Formats: sequence, structure tokens, C-alpha cells
Amino acid sequence: MHATVQSVTQRIIERSRPTRDAYLTRLRSLKSQSPQRGVLSCGNLAHGFAACTQPEKDVLRLMNKANIAIVSAYNDMLSAHQPYAGYPDIIRQAVSEMGSVAQFAGGVPAMCDGVTQGQPGMELSLFSRDTIAMSTAIALSHNMFDAMLLLGICDKIVPGMLIGALSFGHLPGILIPAGPMPTGIPNKEKQRIRQLYAEGKVGKDELLESESKSYHSPGTCTFYGTANSNQLLVEVMGLHVPGAAFVHPNTPLRDALTAEAAQQIVRLSAPNGGELGLGEMVDEKTIVNALVALLCTGGSTNHTMHWVAIARAAGIVIDWNDFDELSSAVPSLTRIYPNGQADVNAFHEAGGTPFLIRELLSAGLLHDDVETVMGKGLAQYAQMPTLQNESLMWSPAVEKSLDDSVLRPASEPFAPDGGLKALQGNLGRGVIKVSAVAHEHWVVEAPAVVFEDQDDLADAFKRGELEKDFIAVVRFQGPKSNGMPELHKLTPYLGVLQDRGFKVALVTDGRMSGASGKVPAAIHVYPEAANGGTLAKIQNGDLVRLDALAGTLELKVGEEELAQRPLAEVDLSPRHVNFGRELFGALRQNAGNPEQGAAVFWSGVDE
Repeated sequence: MHATVQSVTQRIIERSRPTRDAYLTRLRSLKSQSPQRGVLSCGNLAHGFAACTQPEKDVLRLMNKANIAIVSAYNDMLSAHQPYAGYPDIIRQAVSEMGSVAQFAGGVPAMCDGVTQGQPGMELSLFSRDTIAMSTAIALSHNMFDAMLLLGICDKIVPGMLIGALSFGHLPGILIPAGPMPTGIPNKEKQRIRQLYAEGKVGKDELLESESKSYHSPGTCTFYGTANSNQLLVEVMGLHVPGAAFVHPNTPLRDALTAEAAQQIVRLSAPNGGELGLGEMVDEKTIVNALVALLCTGGSTNHTMHWVAIARAAGIVIDWNDFDELSSAVPSLTRIYPNGQADVNAFHEAGGTPFLIRELLSAGLLHDDVETVMGKGLAQYAQMPTLQNESLMWSPAVEKSLDDSVLRPASEPFAPDGGLKALQGNLGRGVIKVSAVAHEHWVVEAPAVVFEDQDDLADAFKRGELEKDFIAVVRFQGPKSNGMPELHKLTPYLGVLQDRGFKVALVTDGRMSGASGKVPAAIHVYPEAANGGTLAKIQNGDLVRLDALAGTLELKVGEEELAQRPLAEVDLSPRHVNFGRELFGALRQNAGNPEQGAAVFWSGVDE
């Protein structure tokens, strides 16, 4: 093992020992009740299978057969999730062939950040993760099940489902993806049209036509944002069937992989001799493997929160120092938009996740000695699935990348590090992703221009007030303020100004998402403005220095003056009503800081 990966892993193991031990003790207690429906009264059990067919009832009366829970985030609003409509039938058939039963246990909410981006609904986005976690727990609460299949892909949905499922970590679980849509127009062209629209050089019709050619069919959006980061990380954690992440929806291979996952979860269930639950498979080494995969691919910055929360759900404590230290040792092996011009389809065609896993294993950057849903050892994930005579087969990953402009071996990386850094200074603590930022923009020192709303920045741009060097401080965007929305809407405006030769950067207590791109952005900064952070003391014209090389974020104002400055007062009440926001007040109040995962479940644990 690489020395840094080994030392970070050991540090996490030691740090997590009390919470991990307590978690595993809970699992052992729950596991002793197996099979789960065996503890139900006759009335409970009758309710549980009342809607089943008579053959299914006959199976469920026996305690030596498995009942598989299907928890799905299907809806028609998300192109990535629309293909899930037919999955329950595929799963039921595959499970029935194994002599067991699958029941649709429950659906979870799934919002599309692409639809809500820049809209009031985006202020529910982060907290939808914790809502999904609780919804997953409710779906599994009937205690009828011996294993679980989780159908989810996008931004907050996979983290939420994993958090909820880990509360039932005594049960084995497999996540089933649906795959990306085919490639649309080139990402560079999409970005060009967006910037032209921001400049007023093309109209809404041209913009809509461009966007419709990019997002054009069922399947996940093809850029490497949070959704596709989810899929890659879950596969590297060994929680998919190998090679499943980026196979297109509505294809024979995709259906075969879904059926295989359904049958594999039956094999893993206790009635079929399975001994390990999801919570035992997801251990400290598995979490480190996920972080390595995130860093070497320039994945979503959202996961500096989501994977902290997932780890915590399994009793494992990680922080941004772990991300930062691993990033210094993990090379960049991919160039997928927004870190390059290619999309996830090009990545998959070049060798994809199986090639990536093999390279990372050979370089000692991933732990092979982990439990996966296919058994012991991650090396079996260095295989690509195919259909041969209608039979599902796996073959070793390609020896050489089929496109080294997209995917490279560990011996010839694009960069020696992972491009994610923790920032610390008198402005607080945050993170920055620099894998898509040119080196000349890694350090920006410029006067602050302060905004309390992203629309105010857009208006200032349109008025021509931002034709200068500046650092945009967009504050009161944290979890306690308004639910920590993504501020991706700002990217075209700041990108235009950078292209015009100005030194620009963003500092915010909000998020920038998996689409963080070429403009340097210090994000997730805490303490947030609404919680008394120094962000609330910045004034227009103050000099701010964002230094990704040194890992610092400084307000160049003397300590004495800063201490005397009052905190800015902003009326947040308009952001707390309408579009359902009034229902999320308790979550805003109880959210932890971003380095704790911004979750409501463990707020204050490590303060």
C-alpha cells in the first residue's frame, strides 16, 4: 500500500474506534434476529404478505427463503431515474427464479438539481438527502426483509439511500444503477452557448436548443457531476455488480446486470447462508477507497459532505484533512467534463471503472482486502461485463487505455495529485477543487464584492459593474441560512469575466456542485455567515486572498478592526417560506457544519 493511503486509513480506524465498535455491536444484535420476519406475530406477517400471490405467501411462510426489499427513487422528472420504471418486474422475476420473493418496500423522493438549479426549490436539495435517508429507513422498517436492493443514482439520492440503508446494516444490500444517456452535443459547445447567453449574445431559444441537445433522453446527465461521481464511488466500494456504473439504460446488457444484482443479493441473504451485512462491508478501508476514487477522477465537491455523512452512518469518522492528505498522494487519472472535454461515455469506452480500479490497485492506492457484494477482494472489479449468447460474462479490463486523453494509467497521470484542497484562515474553513482550474488562477488576491443572493451577482454582471479584478463573496448560503443551495448559476458569469482577462474567484458558504469548473471557488466555508462566521463581517472593497497552493483563505483586515465590526444582518425569512421551504425549518436549525456532512443526524457530535 502507498504509505499515505495506509497512514490515513490507520488514522481513520483509530479515530473511529468508539463509534465503529458501537455501530457493529448494534448490527450483531439485530442480526441475531434473522430471518427478520421470524420475529413478527401472525397478524404482522399476514399484513406483510397480504397483497402477495399465493405462491409468494407460501414462500414467505417458510423461514429458509429470502424476502428482498426494493427501495426505489423512480420518477419521471429525473431522466436518470425514469428507466427504473421497469426494474421491479425484472427484479421480481430474477428473485423468483432463485426461489425467493422481492417486494417493493418503498419509494423515496428524488429531486432533479438540474431542474431546480438557481430556483427556490434548490434550497430543499441538500436536506432532501436526509429526507431520503429517513424515507429509506421507513421503507425497511417493516422488518419483513432479509436483504435490500437500492435503486438510485443522482446527487443526494445515493448518499441518502446509503445513510438510511446503513441503519439496517445487518442486512446485505446492493445498489443498482440505470446508466448514462448517450452523448449529446460536446460539453465545450454547451459551455460556449451558456456564456454567450450570459453576455446577451444569443437568446433563450438558442440556449434552450443547446441544452435540449445536451440533456436529450433517459439516463444520467453525461458530465462528471455528483450523479456520476456517485456511481463511480459506489462501484469502487464494491456495492455494484462489477462494471455496472456506466452501461446505457434500456439495453440488454443493462437488464442482465440488473437481474444479476437481484440474484446476487439472494445469495448474500442470511437464509441462503450469507454472513455479512452492508454495514460490515462498508468499513474504513472501503471509505478510503471511495475517497481515492473521488480524488483521482476530480469528482464532485459535494462528496466532501456526502461521504462524511455516509461514513458516519457506519460509525466511521472522516474529515477534510483526510481528503486533503489523500489528494496530495493520489494522481489525476481522468479528464472528464468539467475537468476535461470528454463525458462519462468516453471514459467508459476508454476502459472505464475496471481499468481505473486495476491501475489504482497496482499502484497501491486502493485496498484490495475488502468485502464486496461479489465476495472478498476488490480485484474482481477490474473486469468489464459483456453479453455473450445472451449470457452475462466478465473479461479483464483493457491492458491500455483506449483514449489516453480521457483515461490514463497510474504511471502516466494527468497530474501528480487529486486537485482537492482544504482551506483554512481567518475567513473560516472550506474546500476548493482545482483539477479544472489553470495554475495561474490558483492564487487570487483581489477586493471583495459582497452579495447576499446569487441573483444579485447576475444583475451586477448585466449592469457591467464587474468588469474588474474581484473576489465574489456570496454569503448567507449555508445550511442554516437557506439550505445551502448549489450556486452553479454563477459559473457562466464568472467564466466570462475570467475569459476577459480579469482575476476572479468565488468565496461562499454555499455549494458549487459536481460541476465546479475553471473559476477558483472556495466553497462550503464555515462557520457560515448565519452562524456568526467572519463571512458576515466582510465589506465591499476588503482585500481577500484565496491561495490554493498554501491552502489558505484570508481576509486582509486587521484583527482589532475585524473584532469591532458588527455582523451583517440579513432578513432570511423570505427564503424560509413557499415552495415547501417552510417545512424544512427544523432541518435548517439542526444541520451540522459541512465538515460533519451538514447532516441533521449527528449535529454537534464533534464540535
